[in-house]
Amino acid sequence: MAENGVIKSRLLNGKHDMNEINGKNSDFSNHVKNGKFRHESNSPSMGKQLGIKGGFWTATICYLVLFPLLFLRLLKRLLFGERSIRDTSLQAYLLTLYGLSPHLNHIDRADSAMTVQHLRVDCHVVSTANPLAINSTFIDQSRYIFIQQGVVSINPPVKKKPQGFTRGKESFENAPFCTAALTYLGFYHLMFLGYINMLFFTPKVAREQNREGYVPLYNRFENFYMRYVYRRVRDCWNKPICSVPGAEVVLKDRITKDYGWTFEYTGTETCCLNLGSYNYMGFAENTGPCAEAAIEAIKKYGLAYCSPVREMGCNPLQMELEKSIARFLGVEDAIVFGMGFATNTLNLPSLVTKECLVLSDEKNHASLILGLRLSGATVRVFEHNNMKALEELARDAIVYGQPHTHRPWDKIFIVAEGVFSMEGSIVHLPEMIAIKKKYKLYLYLDEAHSVGALGPNGRGALDYYGCDPKDIDILMGTFTKSFGSAGGYLSGTKKLIDYLRVTSHASCYASAMSPPVAQQILSSLRIISGEDGSLEGERRIQRLARNTRYFRRRLKQIGVITFGNEHSPVVPMLVYMFSKIGAVVRTLSARKIATVGVGFPATPLMQGRIRFCLSAAHTKEQLDYALDVIEERAITLGLRYSQLPRDMTPIEYGAEDEID
Repeated sequence: MAENGVIKSRLLNGKHDMNEINGKNSDFSNHVKNGKFRHESNSPSMGKQLGIKGGFWTATICYLVLFPLLFLRLLKRLLFGERSIRDTSLQAYLLTLYGLSPHLNHIDRADSAMTVQHLRVDCHVVSTANPLAINSTFIDQSRYIFIQQGVVSINPPVKKKPQGFTRGKESFENAPFCTAALTYLGFYHLMFLGYINMLFFTPKVAREQNREGYVPLYNRFENFYMRYVYRRVRDCWNKPICSVPGAEVVLKDRITKDYGWTFEYTGTETCCLNLGSYNYMGFAENTGPCAEAAIEAIKKYGLAYCSPVREMGCNPLQMELEKSIARFLGVEDAIVFGMGFATNTLNLPSLVTKECLVLSDEKNHASLILGLRLSGATVRVFEHNNMKALEELARDAIVYGQPHTHRPWDKIFIVAEGVFSMEGSIVHLPEMIAIKKKYKLYLYLDEAHSVGALGPNGRGALDYYGCDPKDIDILMGTFTKSFGSAGGYLSGTKKLIDYLRVTSHASCYASAMSPPVAQQILSSLRIISGEDGSLEGERRIQRLARNTRYFRRRLKQIGVITFGNEHSPVVPMLVYMFSKIGAVVRTLSARKIATVGVGFPATPLMQGRIRFCLSAAHTKEQLDYALDVIEERAITLGLRYSQLPRDMTPIEYGAEDEID
């Protein structure tokens, strides 16, 4: 306690230095090795996230309880003159409740530019300190009892405002009560019908009994969810692509005659406006200088080196790429990998260990979460982009130290993304850097969706805010979005990168980057940075900025709810109800617009959405056509949920819409 008091007093006086308390605790290490202490970061299963444990009867009870509550709410609004509910919303709910669509048994043209596998699983860790070491001046007696029993965490996330909130240029508007009630009612209705279907009809899948004495190999609820809930909208995903996913994409047409169990291809194809691919800078091309350079690389170096870098070395293009990335980002050195997902998953275990603490944003990508789990580090989650909650976690981590022993953490890392791929928000980087410097923490920034897409020079969130690259300890990014290629990179000091070259599993055991892949990245990087001697890169950056601002402003005028920053090319449009996800994707695909729908479990149950990804390859005419169709569908399906005032001033598509 005396040690903690000294640390706390020095922390409050601004004199605390993490380097002075970075000693290891041998007793704690021995306890870990002996199995007395265990790191707990198990994420809840799908059923636990929904609170579903009793299967059929739970769904039935929820349905019977929610329906009378919804009816009473509607009756109250009618009798006491509260704001009436749009008829279109109720009509759309009734039409889409069962996930039915007139296009289901015909040729559907929904986009599946990418399989929706952005599963984000919460990794909250409830870790309580020794009850004897908790000071009553910080925690009252009643709350202390709950903490002692493990009911609540010492550092709960800060709650959001009831009516939504706006932070700077970002907005997150909450759904009206009626919409929330209809969303839950519709979902549990689907669950109820699914259990009825499972009880009385034979599933069209192979059934296998669990072996006696063995733990079940499959999760029963997830199997049920895939067969009887997801199957109703399965026609909206996983469609083969027959062209380059540029501004337009060609999709294979298919039909289903058994409501999503199987599909048959018709032999025809449909060209759709592509609003689903991460082609931010428009480099998804099969013609032009980048494609020609990749072809020449194949002729000179072949397709692959078929060996790890540490065994047989790498090709000259990969070495040149690492130098170019470091020069582009303004750092000392960089290392590249052949897979973007593995860049996070296989490198984080080299940076943090069991006696390290990670402060992670609650909306971080699955690759970050998986990498942190593999590392064994303790993870504490802070509310999305809430710098106050982050600072509270950092302060408590330094004051209280590790659980049970209260020894200082070996390292404390902050892990966040530049642009969050599901929310469309941008990290509050200046405030995060200030916290990092104040408490002597490390910062790991994932710029997968921001490099190339943000900033006047396309260098990501750092360029967007004008921050110094030296303030970020580790910069991560991928080449699958803005560069039209594959793979990822980590950049930082030369000492750090040299350490990763010999300790990272992604470097030691994975094959070297394919030569044509590396050449595609080099060619697009030269264009973005202007090293090719042209202004094409600058024009693409400005065009993407104009498209983003124009598209987001028009959506606000339509009256739909969108999440994220006004400068983010990732634009989530909230539709809430599970069945409306399929209805919107199908109706847009019928008008030759390819989109991606995202619902539970990739998002919370109450936040089903359609995600649009804008590109520098899109023209104003293409965006106007898409917006006109979206407005028409929003009226028909009742998607205009926004209650914020709308500015109906005509929006001009021009230079004034560029990033400030």
